[in-house]
Amino acid sequence: MGSSVSLAAAPPPPVAPPPALPVGLAQVLPQKAEEKGDGKAAPEKVDWLDLPCPVPYEELQREALMSLKPELFEGLRFDFMKMLNQRFALSHSVYMGSMEVPSQSSDVIKVPSSHYEFGANFLDPKLMLIGRVLTDGRMNARVKCDLTDNLALKIHAQLTNEPHFSQGMFQFDYKGKDYRSQFQIGNNAFYGANYIQSVSPHLSLGGEIFWIGHQRKSGVGFAARYNTDKMTVTGYFDQVATAQVASTGIVGLSYVQKVSEKVSLASDFMYNQMSRDVTSTFGYDYILRQCRLRGKIDTNGVVGALLEERLNMGVTLLLSAEIDHGKKDYKFGFGLTVGE
Repeated sequence: MGSSVSLAAAPPPPVAPPPALPVGLAQVLPQKAEEKGDGKAAPEKVDWLDLPCPVPYEELQREALMSLKPELFEGLRFDFMKMLNQRFALSHSVYMGSMEVPSQSSDVIKVPSSHYEFGANFLDPKLMLIGRVLTDGRMNARVKCDLTDNLALKIHAQLTNEPHFSQGMFQFDYKGKDYRSQFQIGNNAFYGANYIQSVSPHLSLGGEIFWIGHQRKSGVGFAARYNTDKMTVTGYFDQVATAQVASTGIVGLSYVQKVSEKVSLASDFMYNQMSRDVTSTFGYDYILRQCRLRGKIDTNGVVGALLEERLNMGVTLLLSAEIDHGKKDYKFGFGLTVGE
């Protein structure tokens, strides 16, 4: 007989039994992470022998200073920079405005001031030379030389025609794996040293000491800095808190929070025990596509703002304003920068 094919359907596969429901206290107790299946990884262990290198001691508040200390000016300012090659550049600056002179009274005394400044810059991966000469007789010079991969030499000098106002400073910076140290020596028998160490991936602690032999003064200071892992495109962290205290009676606190890709907010608190002066400042930094706006306001009633508007490639407009209601001092500035 011929083979026959059965037209009956195949039997269905066996149905899996339903999962067992929790019984008793298992109904109210929270489930474990592996039972939830949320996929969250366990926190990474900290390698205490591989901590990040902290920022230099003198740059503990660099994020806060961008908002709280904008480069305000009064009068007219024009800056021009010309790149001669990849390493050498020349600059020309003209300033016309007023300058405050010291006064024993609370009134602000200003005198007209103007000068022309000629500068030259030499930039190399291991050597940086910057010089400025002004028509009023002042000369400024800065040198940075990388002696080794970890040791750098910095020289700052300012020469003037007035006696006892010229200054000079030598700095030796050493960068370790998770620490930085610096030794300073300057005129008037100035000696100083500072050290900062990372104690965790986010926290670093440091201290400094100085001695001014000409004035027979000395002091010590301590500092702490906390920052998050996230870093902006400008190389700054998006959340930073710092604290500093010195034997000279100075106490300083600062905090910076980046609320978005374009806006950063900053605040600081300064207390001077010698003068019993307490000041708190709030600042902001707003970056747009073609301009940047920075401003501040403090508890003394001083309000300031700086606008940098990019008009074209290599052309930037500067508008500066600072109002001190207490002293009735008002400063307004207009500037133009040409060149990159």
